[in-house]
Amino acid sequence: MAFVVKTGKSVEEAINSALKELNASREEVEVEVIKEAKSGFFGFFGSDAEVRVTVKEVAEKITETVEEVKKEEKSVEEALDEAKIALKGVATAAAATLDKKASELKKDAKIATDDLAKKANEAKDKAIDNAINTLEGIKSEKKEAREKRYAVNDESIAAARDFLQKIFKAMHISVQMEKFVSKNDGTVTFKLHGDDMGILIGKHGQTLDSLQYLTNLVANKNSNERVRVVIDVEDYRDRRVETLTRLARRLADKVKKSGERVALEPMNPHERKIIHMALQGDRRVTTLSEGDDPNRHVVIELKK
Repeated sequence: MAFVVKTGKSVEEAINSALKELNASREEVEVEVIKEAKSGFFGFFGSDAEVRVTVKEVAEKITETVEEVKKEEKSVEEALDEAKIALKGVATAAAATLDKKASELKKDAKIATDDLAKKANEAKDKAIDNAINTLEGIKSEKKEAREKRYAVNDESIAAARDFLQKIFKAMHISVQMEKFVSKNDGTVTFKLHGDDMGILIGKHGQTLDSLQYLTNLVANKNSNERVRVVIDVEDYRDRRVETLTRLARRLADKVKKSGERVALEPMNPHERKIIHMALQGDRRVTTLSEGDDPNRHVVIELKK
């Protein structure tokens, strides 16, 4: 046993008890007095002495061990300090490397971005130039086609005028004719004036449209280039556009209030186009054509 703890009536008694148990002499041990003996009062409330007796070899070994542990702790602390210094150096070097790499990447990215921006601008400029050239080509082609398609042919106009005069003579009506030629598309418009012109208009302009159709056939019968002829009676066509526009807007308001679609009466392509154009800017309703000619008509409904 390396040490013992003993009690006795006195410290000496406790030490002797410990020496006996350890089988050691007084010189071979170290004594630690844990508690002195107390005599008490009239033999009461006294307490024995208590000592710790340790063999010196063990005590020396313990002391040596403690010293070695302290040395090892110091070595560990020194190693930790060295490791911290080394890690700090590594971290500093890594940070410097990362900063350098980041700087290089930023530089490369800027070069790449500038290059892409340059290429994008070049592509945009090229696309714009191509688009402009294409549009100019289309405009030129349309202009040539329009000029070719709607050429003003004096013989065709004379034929149209003679045809109309024969019609009016056969109907026994006196009609004054005014001729207008459009500079934009070469359209020839004959405006008719006189008494009782309603007979030339017919219901919703049906007679007028038929007369215009026949006049165009006559005007272009012997012509290599097409002439477009429009027949108007007392500005009926302008008034019809206004009437149909008001009708379209009134019916659109009705559709907005009721939520139900409205179908208009059958119309020719020109009048259907007027309805579509009148409501094309309305954000709440849309128009579509349904049915087959001559019963094809426009429908107004809420946008879905």
